[in-house]
Formats: sequence, structure tokens, C-alpha cells
Amino acid sequence: MTAFLHALGAGAVALVGDVPTLLFTLVRVAVVYAVLLGLLRLTGKRQLGQLTPFDLITLLLLSNVVQNAMIGPDNSLVGGLLGAGVLLGLNRGVSRVPWLRGRFEGHPVVLIYRGRLERDQLDREGVSEGELAEAVREHGLPDLAAVDTAVLEVDGHISIIPKDAASYHSIEGVASRRGARRRGA
Repeated sequence: MTAFLHALGAGAVALVGDVPTLLFTLVRVAVVYAVLLGLLRLTGKRQLGQLTPFDLITLLLLSNVVQNAMIGPDNSLVGGLLGAGVLLGLNRGVSRVPWLRGRFEGHPVVLIYRGRLERDQLDREGVSEGELAEAVREHGLPDLAAVDTAVLEVDGHISIIPKDAASYHSIEGVASRRGARRRGA
């Protein structure tokens, strides 16, 4: 009977985990989340918006590589659920704090302005002229010469405003309307 209770105690610890290990798991998950968020931000918006098969494989392998760094020796049910809960909580927290969200998400970047390529922005964001031309064609335009404005959005997609847009509004006008909407005007 004593052996059964002892075995049950060990099983309970394996199921729930011990408190210091759980606290260590919480810290490890938070640190790995913050580092990965920073590294993904450094790869640029384009990478996040357009997953190629190579990007998908890299993302899946990345999750496998950091799993042990997050959970460590804790293979308990509670440890795994704690790790998942911390990740979801951090993600929700970052998305709800405007200055954190802006820091990690970045801001839209103008790639073409008034028909002129912004080469320094293309280089900084890692977007080739060929990729930009592809985005232009996806919007139904023949080439870059037909574009007034192209913007790399925070989600990695490229928005295009053609030169002959019937309802054209300048970028300054769009920005001022957004500000007015936020202020309740």
C-alpha cells in the first residue's frame, strides 16, 4: 500500500509539476516569446505577410527548436498548459498595448510615392523591384509606371494606388482622416 501511495505521489507531481519548475517555465516562455518577437520583427514585414514553403518550414522548425527552451525539463500537463497560457496572454497583451504593438508591428512604409520608387525604403524592407512589380500586377496594373503610391502594410501586404484612381486621396489626406476618426470627428 505504501508503494502505491508513493507511486501516486510521483504520478501527481508528473501530472501537475512542482512549483519552482512551473515558475521557471513561466519565465522561460516569456523570455523566448520576447526574443522571437524581436527576431521576427528584424526579418521585416514582407516575410510575415507572404509565407513561401521555405518560410513555413522554417517557422515550423523554429517552434520545435524553441520548445525545449521554453518548457525545459517540465513535461507535466500543467507545465504545458502554463506555457500555452503565457504565450497567449503575452500575445494578447502586446496586441492591446499601442506602443508595444507599434514597436513590434512597425508602421506602413511607402515604397512608391507620386510615381517615384523609394529605393532606400525598398532596400531597408528587403523588397526587390521584381516583388514590387509582381504586387502591382496582382492589383491589375501593367507595370510600376501605372502606380502613384505603393505602401508596404504592417501585415506584409502591399497596397497600390494607381495614377488614374477615380477616387484618389493623397496619403496626407488618408492620414488626417484616420486621425479625425480616432478623435471622434
